[in-house]
Amino acid sequence: MQAVILAAGEGKRVRPLTWSRPKAMIPVANRPIIEYVIDALVKNGIRDIIVVVGYRKEQVIRFLNQLDIPIEVVVQDKQLGTAHALQQAKGKIKGDFLLLPGDNYIDPQSITRVKEMHNAILVKEHPNPSNFGVVLLKDGMVESIVEKPEHSPSFMVSTGIYSLTRDFFSFINGNDITDAISCMLEEKQSLQPVIADDWQDAIYPWNLLKMNHRLLAGLLSTREGCVSRNTIIKGTVKIGKGTTIGPNTVITGPAVIGNNCIIGPNCCILPDTSIGSRVKIEPFTYIGNALVMDDTTIGSHSRIMDTVIGERCTFADHSSTNVATGILEIEGCLIKSEFGAIIGDNVKSGPFALYSNCIIGNNVTIEGNSMVRARIVADNSTVI
Repeated sequence: MQAVILAAGEGKRVRPLTWSRPKAMIPVANRPIIEYVIDALVKNGIRDIIVVVGYRKEQVIRFLNQLDIPIEVVVQDKQLGTAHALQQAKGKIKGDFLLLPGDNYIDPQSITRVKEMHNAILVKEHPNPSNFGVVLLKDGMVESIVEKPEHSPSFMVSTGIYSLTRDFFSFINGNDITDAISCMLEEKQSLQPVIADDWQDAIYPWNLLKMNHRLLAGLLSTREGCVSRNTIIKGTVKIGKGTTIGPNTVITGPAVIGNNCIIGPNCCILPDTSIGSRVKIEPFTYIGNALVMDDTTIGSHSRIMDTVIGERCTFADHSSTNVATGILEIEGCLIKSEFGAIIGDNVKSGPFALYSNCIIGNNVTIEGNSMVRARIVADNSTVI
């Protein structure tokens, strides 16, 4: 069986983290999201995989070339929609196929349940269904899919994962997969719902913290770096090659630390923390429920909680992020949010800066003693 993974989109609602990478390449638990999708397919014996790339395609192609299995790549030159992306792979598809988004986590067991079916969709109940395509059922079959309704008639949503026959292409008249599915249902073709066991999507950047929590649950403990005898490690912790953990540091898993990092001494790393490669965390810093990407430095005596930090950021000493609830405007919609901070790439923050329920864009400079609360700071800004 073949599988088509759509990884051409940017993920605008996850900005600023998709400024320098497509959403499918955001690292969660130190692995790009698309890698989990490919793993789920391979564990089901599916190795004939096509990936549709587009936005910042070079990053995806470079990553795919490093994998142990050959991946066929096709390019969507203009990001016109999911159905348009699928059309780019039409010439490569020989028969029945799976269609999957490259920026969602799906477990192998769910793939097992849907792969042998003809015209089926993986569905899952979600507490915020209006962010997705809402699936309406009748007599145990899909009756319709309503895309992002303001008032949802159901909590059952589409995961965007389908098992389809090649005949599906005859129903594509526009650029969106949901429209093609609607056309298919209008032609009295059946579509069977299959409940997914475990599916994770990050609609907004703070949703990555929940996805990180879920994916760290499957972590295996390994210690390849240099750990001080006075370091205390509890739970499942993965430490990469070349990493140094200083004395009197306490790490409580699940947590993952990448390669060539310098942690401590006298640091505290709490559960649900992912730290990328070449990260420096200076002494007396406290960090938990956080996702820190490559080449970032966090100064001494800092407290980083419920936060996502992009690449190549520098936080001076006594930086602090505090979780709070607020309302933020994302893509023209007012969204209730609860987190510490979302930090883009190349951010420079001065000492004694405080962040709470805020999104900081890329290439931003925050001067010392600043307090940033319940707001979005645009790319290339300076906060004084």
